[in-house]
Amino acid sequence: MSEYLLTLNAGSSSVKFSLFDTANKEIGLVASGEVECLGHDACFRADKTGCGIESRQLGYANHAGAISHVINWINVTFPVARVVAIGHRIVHGGLKYTQPVLINSDVFAYLKGLEPLAPLHQPHNLTGVSAARAAFPALPQVACFDTAFHHGRAFNEEAFALPTSFYDRGIRRFGFHGLSYEYILCRLSEIKPEAASGRVIIAHLGAGASLCALLGGRSIATTMGFSALEGLPMGSRSGSLDPGLLLYLIEHDKLSTPQLSHLLYHQSGLLGLSGLSSDMRKLEASQDLAAQRAVEYFIHCVKKQVAAMAATINGLDTLIFTGGIGVHSAFVRAGVIAGLDWMGLDLNSNANQCGELCISSVESSVSAFVIDTDEQTMIARHTLEAINLR
Repeated sequence: MSEYLLTLNAGSSSVKFSLFDTANKEIGLVASGEVECLGHDACFRADKTGCGIESRQLGYANHAGAISHVINWINVTFPVARVVAIGHRIVHGGLKYTQPVLINSDVFAYLKGLEPLAPLHQPHNLTGVSAARAAFPALPQVACFDTAFHHGRAFNEEAFALPTSFYDRGIRRFGFHGLSYEYILCRLSEIKPEAASGRVIIAHLGAGASLCALLGGRSIATTMGFSALEGLPMGSRSGSLDPGLLLYLIEHDKLSTPQLSHLLYHQSGLLGLSGLSSDMRKLEASQDLAAQRAVEYFIHCVKKQVAAMAATINGLDTLIFTGGIGVHSAFVRAGVIAGLDWMGLDLNSNANQCGELCISSVESSVSAFVIDTDEQTMIARHTLEAINLR
């Protein structure tokens, strides 16, 4: 009987999953998919490696129902499979958890207490954990954290200019997208080993967007901070704002906390600027001026932040684009690189249009790559390590 690892990434309206074979203590993807549009119009989609995609409407399904459907599909599709562990993407590990950890009641309670720090993700991540633990109470379940990769940065990068009592109580710039950055670093080590220890900036550009500056294979600086709102504008999130503006909206416009939260998380970013969509593909295809301005604004902010990140590592040797926008938008990549030619970046336009691995020209003193991220594989690796160390 084959032993498999299951990874789960539970969001507000979907549960993504991947199934890995652990033969010879290595991992190989055998299937992946998701249950999307949780609620009354849930849809199941699965891709069995080498066998194509299947999909079906489920009608009503909550997180527990979605995970139950995933498990049933695995049992039918892989009748000789035995799931030995489940790995979960958990956005926030706080100050306590800086590496993957087996989930028990104490761990779960601590992570539950972090929900106010990541309200868009943490509650749904933990709902997925609860559903999986109910379905498989005897299986080891491992939490893998987006914040862990950034642990140990310098005081200047973690602290806010507030009274130090805030820092002491844990009000810090945590950083996110860590599982993605860790995977990209691993891929860079395979593609160009000497570059992985140099001055690297990874641009994870998607519905959620951030940058990370690395030196010696470690996170030195990142654009997201205390929450997943800071830094770049995103699909529907604002990115960094003047705190005085928030005070003004509270005092002058009388926005309540829920109203302000909804504005910043769900009505801003590309969606708010364009008034059309949070999807970069739709904005690039639109002839509407507001849509074009939203795209240019996004590119402008990425350029500024790349330069700022480079300052923290004293220059730049390698720039990597990943995430949905980073991998699929040649226009955004070209705009960012064109604005950074003074740093020694020079674009190979044909390679960029084709989405090739290396998109910098032979004359460029900075290498530029396009690498698709794979957080699920990173979760699977961490889960395998965690259960082997029990």
